[in-house]
Amino acid sequence: MMMWIAGIGAAVCLVYYGIIVFYSGISTSFAWFWLAAGIFLLALAAGALYGRHNPKKIPLRLSVSVMTFVLAFVVIFCVVQVFIFLGAAGANTPNLDYVIVLGAKVEEGHISNSLQMRLDRAYEYSRRNPESVFILSGGKGSDEPATEASVMYEYLKSKGVPERQLVMEERSGSTVENIAYSKVLIDQLEQRKNSGKGSELHRAPGPYMEVEDKPVQIGVLTSNFHVFRAVQIGKKCGITEICGIGARSDAVLFMHLCVRECAAVLKDKLMGNM
Repeated sequence: MMMWIAGIGAAVCLVYYGIIVFYSGISTSFAWFWLAAGIFLLALAAGALYGRHNPKKIPLRLSVSVMTFVLAFVVIFCVVQVFIFLGAAGANTPNLDYVIVLGAKVEEGHISNSLQMRLDRAYEYSRRNPESVFILSGGKGSDEPATEASVMYEYLKSKGVPERQLVMEERSGSTVENIAYSKVLIDQLEQRKNSGKGSELHRAPGPYMEVEDKPVQIGVLTSNFHVFRAVQIGKKCGITEICGIGARSDAVLFMHLCVRECAAVLKDKLMGNM
């Protein structure tokens, strides 16, 4: 049974690796995983076949160690994927005070498919929620012609989103920095909005009841597979009232993106970012 499962898994991984290379190029981030997984599963299938014909030549300790590793990997992977899918299917909260739009790589002359889907989702949200302010977050990489934030700003402005709804954050280079720097900007905007209010308020004589300020509600808009991690990072950065807004992602690469995101979730968890 193990031989057949490993063999079929190897075939799926290697075929999908070929699809990724053909569809988006060999330089696609984390594409090597599918090639490595295919080779590993082929070796596992070959080992299972050898052990079937030579049961006394493979030490029991080795078989148990390999099976334990495979099962642990599968369990961890499945648990993380459940959280990723739950994040992708999260509720769409209307009338948020601020929406942090996470950037993606830009190239000379065009916007990437991933970034365009995020921006189109932001435009759609702005049409339904004209009071929300969008924090466009993304700096300039060494191989990018301009900051991601400035590209996002020009795109949304050209679609008719009012400038008063658009704020650029141009320093960040990772998801953690996207959220952290955007929070700093939001805090500054809130301080500016609330400054001087005390001197402008005039209370009428007589009894009154103080009402606590409504907490600022913040959303983070990114690709659907990325929502869970972005929200958790936001909470770690001290944003208590935060929710996710998912944009569509490439259907062909969706499985690959979810696997890559699993590795990113584990990395950020180990580093204390979420």
